[in-house]
Amino acid sequence: MTDQTVNYLIIVGPQGAGKGTQAAAVAPELSLEHVATGDLFRTILKSESELGDEVRKYYDQGALVPDELTIRVLFAHIERLQEEKPSLSGVLLDGFPRNAAQAASLDEALAERGESISAVVLIDVPRDELMKRLTGRLVCSSCGATFHREFNAPSKEGICDKCGGELFQRSDDTPEAVEKRLGIYYEQTEPILDHYREQGVLVTIDGNREIDTVAQDILLSLKERVSN
Repeated sequence: MTDQTVNYLIIVGPQGAGKGTQAAAVAPELSLEHVATGDLFRTILKSESELGDEVRKYYDQGALVPDELTIRVLFAHIERLQEEKPSLSGVLLDGFPRNAAQAASLDEALAERGESISAVVLIDVPRDELMKRLTGRLVCSSCGATFHREFNAPSKEGICDKCGGELFQRSDDTPEAVEKRLGIYYEQTEPILDHYREQGVLVTIDGNREIDTVAQDILLSLKERVSN
């Protein structure tokens, strides 16, 4: 581990809010590394390491990876980033923590290292807009290209512009499935907002605007919170 200061930031919001898109846009501007925990686990599962073996045991059993192990995987990755990227000012976490217990575990792990969360960015989008965004997605059965009934409609209904394949709606994009996914977010993840609001690190961004406008708003809000 290096003596380099690490800024820990979190981006949070419901499915369809644009977390991944915004994180990928603003992280480079602030010399942050966008760390999506889902991608991190997929990578470590392919590795031949002790941590990879531990994670694989839970995946093979169809069990949830314990928070303690998730945090060890996360910090191992961050320490490796520090070694590889001397100019790194910090990380922007996407996908963790997802609930109050994970937020508390992360706080505890950071405190043991003499560190803390610099900022938590909430991308706020009304629920009816999220439903519109998530239930309108169409996927090409041939080439996998994605379209949207309202925001990126194909030239010919039901036909892919790129290859002429048939477009379909994924089972997890039906209104029933989306309602269930959003319900989990509002029940489990939204409560962590009060946790971070009490710490004075929560930044709420109106996500119901153009992508570039939202990105600029996030950048302006975070620049003074990221130390170099």
